[in-house]
Order: sequence, then structure tokens, then C-alpha cells
Amino acid sequence: MTRTRKPVGHIAFVGAGPGDPGLLTRRAHDALVDADQVVYDRGVPESLLDAVRAQARSDAQFTPAEGAPGDVAKVLISAARSGLNAVHLVAGDPFGHESVVKEVQAVARTAAHFEVVPGVSQAEGVATYAGVPLPGVRTSADVEDVTTLDFEALAAAIGRGSLALAVDAGDLAAIRDGLLAVGVDGTTAVGVTGDGTGETQYTTTSTVDSFVAAALGFTGRVVLTLGESVGQRDRLSWWENRPLYGWKVLVPRTKEQAGVMSARLRAYGAIPCEVPTIAVEPPRTPAQMERAVKGLVDGRYAWVIFTSVNAVRAVWEKFAEHGLDARHFGGVKIACIGEATADAVRAFGIQPELIPAGEQSSEGLLAEFSPHDEILDPVGRVLLPRADIATETLAAGLTERGWEVDDVTAYRTVRAAPPPAEIRDAIKSGGFDAVLFTSSSTVRNLVGIAGKPHARTVVAVIGPKTAETATEFGLRVDVQPAHASVPDLVEALATYAVELREKLAAMPAKQRRGSKVQGPTALRFR
Repeated sequence: MTRTRKPVGHIAFVGAGPGDPGLLTRRAHDALVDADQVVYDRGVPESLLDAVRAQARSDAQFTPAEGAPGDVAKVLISAARSGLNAVHLVAGDPFGHESVVKEVQAVARTAAHFEVVPGVSQAEGVATYAGVPLPGVRTSADVEDVTTLDFEALAAAIGRGSLALAVDAGDLAAIRDGLLAVGVDGTTAVGVTGDGTGETQYTTTSTVDSFVAAALGFTGRVVLTLGESVGQRDRLSWWENRPLYGWKVLVPRTKEQAGVMSARLRAYGAIPCEVPTIAVEPPRTPAQMERAVKGLVDGRYAWVIFTSVNAVRAVWEKFAEHGLDARHFGGVKIACIGEATADAVRAFGIQPELIPAGEQSSEGLLAEFSPHDEILDPVGRVLLPRADIATETLAAGLTERGWEVDDVTAYRTVRAAPPPAEIRDAIKSGGFDAVLFTSSSTVRNLVGIAGKPHARTVVAVIGPKTAETATEFGLRVDVQPAHASVPDLVEALATYAVELREKLAAMPAKQRRGSKVQGPTALRFR
């Protein structure tokens, strides 16, 4: 008789770091992606949990850690004995929590296979994000129970160098009283940082005497930094001093299209809100696309010109329907209107022959597209798969250059459904600091489904045609990059924010208070 061997599970105690999902270690990421069950502490930020869930297995179970260390250990051991990979996800570093140390000890007494994956401690990680260095002799701790603190040791640490503590906001008064009771100078510099490494991180600086009042309104976990290093924040603060820090930016694009733009905005400190204004649907009659695909395979075209990522996707979906792949593009040259479209083509293993080096638009592409030469170009036909509402500029320009153009509707664009009421209200009432328009249709459709952005919202447009449309709808255009691309559009908005900050800083206080400039940049000077 053959016995079926029971699967063996695995337990991992994983440090989530100080909160920013980007600070998860590679080993922590791998453990979470491989997990069947994730038990998480309530101190782990929801934004990090969302990022983990997005990459975890679809059947992975996420549950909050409940009860004493022994109870959590029993849940993990039970899962491992059932052949599952279980993770206890904790804020900071696992061994920075006494309760987790007890869990590890309980698991170690069994035969379960386990590992402990380190993470950046909350205290040290947030201190770095707040611009407070902890050089030389230092002490840092993620404090669970303030009654266990040795205030004499903390005072000595402050005297020798620097100190960083991650604590509950409700314990700040007890820490102040404890420090003063052991003789810490009341004028010692203190920084208090809330939502450490998060989108709304905020640091206030004061002294031991006054930091409790200065941190009024802070909730949850905060990080205290104490000592001379706090004074270096003016020069070293980087997270909260990024150009667009705290700006709520409306991105009227679908989630698929907004990825690059939102990532760049976040890198500059903005909080992007993606609102689809356009939905993409197949053409009403597929016959045109069917003939176009057959023509590609039969060598009917010299060039295919892609003017959008959606056009690339539409052609590849049609290829997939017929069991075709990139090899069937052999002999056909590809031109793309911009880098984003070119990246979509490269994703299918093909390198485009032509991308405008200058303006990434129909005009920019035409400026670099060679006229048809009957000797050099024995095949004189171009395939132009695009949206149903696209302008005729490109097709007309190619015809003028002697090319025959098959102008094919690859997809239809329709107006998306209106966003939720709270977003519509924020758009109209000035709840967004900026809005980025990447085409005339995004302007028309946003106004159609949600109304006009408030007059104090900064309006940034990708190019002249989009600017014209925005002006037609009564919007004031504040930002337009010299080069029409998503990276340049975000860069232009960041530059505008820096210039705005410098202008406000140069204003006399009275004039600053009367300024019509709105948004986070202005509020910092009021």
C-alpha cells in the first residue's frame, strides 16, 4: 500500500518596512506572492496591503492578526500543517516587536519550517523620509508598550547622538513627561512625523517642552526624532519637499493608459486620481480590420502607422483571433506617433523603424516621413489603423506625399460613465490642485461627464490642439510642455510648481495671504 505524502507548508514572518510599498525587500515580495494565507498586523498601512493584494495569488486569504502571540502562532502552524504557505506581515522589522518574537519562539518549538524576513524599522525608515539623519551613536526602536521604556537610557542616547522612536500618537504625553522627569533639556529639538513614508506624510518640529501640542491631531503610529539631527531637516528633507508633494492631481485616463503618468506624478509627490473619460469598443463592422490583417500577411503594405496604444492593442487582438504573431509583420515597417505607442509595439517583440524625434504628433510624424519613391518603395500602400474620431491630418499628409492610405477604423471611442458623485463634486469645487489633459477628447469628455474643473485648479495640457480645446471650453491653460509627451507634461507641471513656490516665497507675508494662488504649494506659505 502506497501512502500519499502530506504536503509540507511554510511559515514566514515578514517585515513590511515603514509603510511605503516600494520599501518591501525582494525576499519579502517573493514570500508574499507565494503565500496562501497572509495574517497582517493592523499597523500595516492599507496602501501597502492593497499593493500586496494586487500581486498576490488570486486565492490567497488575507486576515488581520487577532489575539495574543500564541493565538497568532496557532493560526500559522495550522496553515503550515495543512500544506499552506503562511505569512505574518508586520510593520517595520519582525524582531522589532516583542509579540512577534514570542510567535517565532512558539513556531520554533514545532517541526514547522519557518523563516524571518527583515524589514526596515519604522523608526529609522521614517526618520530618513523626514530628512533626519541618525549618524554615529544612535538608538531607534519601534515601541509597542510605552510603559516598558527606559527613559534614563533614552536620555543617554540623546546626549550621545540621535534618537528615533515609533510610538502611538496617544503615548506622546507620557513620553514627554518621562523625558522631562529624567532631566532631558526641555529645549531639545523634536520632530514628529505622521503617516510616515505615505502620500500625506507630515513632519512638525518643536521641542521636548512643546511637541505634544505641536502634534495635536496626529493619529495612529508616529515617529519621534530627538536631538541635534532634527535641525538638519531644513537641508535634508526630501520626501515632503518634492515639487508636487501633496498635490491632488486629476488624471482623466483609463487605468491602463494612466500607469506611466500616475507613476511619474507619484515620484514627484503628487496623489493622482485616475478618472476614465473614454471607453474603447470594437468597430461596429469588423470587415475593414479583417481585410487589413489579411493585407498585412499578404504583403500589401509597406508601412503600418500606429497613432495610439489602443490601435496597437486592436491589431494584436485581431492577430490573436487568427492565430498570428509578430512573425507575420516580416517585411512591413512600423512607425509610431510617440514613445508610449512605440513601447506598446516593443512589448510584442518588434522594434519600430520610425518615431518622431521632435514633436510627437501627426505633424511631427509627417515631418519625418519620406515621400513615396516608386523605385525605392515598390509597395506604395500604408495601413493606418486608428480611432473612429481621429482627425484626417495624417491620412491627408501621407496622400500628399504620394502614398496610398488604407485609413481603417480599428476601434471606437465612446464617452465613459460619469465618475462617482464625490469626484464630480471635487472637480467642480476645486478639490483637485491640477488636471492633466492628454488630448482634446479628454477635455470634451471630462467636461461632459463631470463638469468643468474649478478656476483655481491648475490646467496642464500636452500640446497645442489640446490647449485650443481647453480654451474653447473656457479653461485657463497654465502648463504646456515644449515637447508633447506624457513625461514632459508631468515634468512641466513639476517645474510650474517649483516656480510657484519660489514666487510665493518671495512675496511679502501680507501679499501672500491675499494671493489668489491655491493648492498645497500656496498653503505652505500661509
